[in-house]
Amino acid sequence: MKRNKKERQQVLKETILINPFITDEDLANQFQVSVQTIRLDRLELSIPELRERIKNVAQQQLDEVKALSIEDVIGEIIDLQLDESAISILDIKQEHVFSRHNIARGHHLFAQANSLAVAIINDELALTSKSDIRFTRQVKVGERVVAKAVVQEHQADRTIVEVRSYVEQELVFEGIFTMFRSNKRQTEGT
Repeated sequence: MKRNKKERQQVLKETILINPFITDEDLANQFQVSVQTIRLDRLELSIPELRERIKNVAQQQLDEVKALSIEDVIGEIIDLQLDESAISILDIKQEHVFSRHNIARGHHLFAQANSLAVAIINDELALTSKSDIRFTRQVKVGERVVAKAVVQEHQADRTIVEVRSYVEQELVFEGIFTMFRSNKRQTEGT
C-alpha cells in the first residue's frame, strides 16, 4: 500500500535518521516511488543528499586519524574510535573495476581494509607488518563496500586488527592485519 505524501515524508525522515547511508534508489524501492520523488521529498524536508549525510556523520563520530592523512585513506571513514574500532565506505566505480567484467580489482578492497587498519592506530606511525587476507566473493561496479575494523589485541609495539568488508550484509573480504606502531599503546591521560 502506497502512503500519501505526508506519511511518506515522515517515514522517510525516520528511515534516514536510522540509516543515514541509505541511497535514494533504495528509498525509492522501499516507498515504491521514483528516485525523483525521493529527491523532491528530501529537498522539501531539507535532508541533504547521501554524500553530505556521510560527511556529517563522519564529522560527528571521528577521532582524529593520527597515523596517516585523511586523504590517504581509501574510502570514506564514517566512524573511528582510535585503538578500538572503525568503519569506512567505498563505492565501487568504473575506475575500480576490470573493464571487461566490471569486477572490482582486489587491490582496491585490500587498500580500503589496510588503510582502515592503519587509521585505527592511535600513534603517529603505523605500518602493516603482516596481513592474512581472504576474498569471499566478487564485488561489482555500483556496489558499496562497508569495511569494519576492530582491534583484537595489543602487544608492546604491535596491534592486531581484524577487518571485515561487506556488500549489504554479505561478507566480501576479511583480513587480519598485524600493525607495527612506533610507540607503546597510548593510554588515556598520557
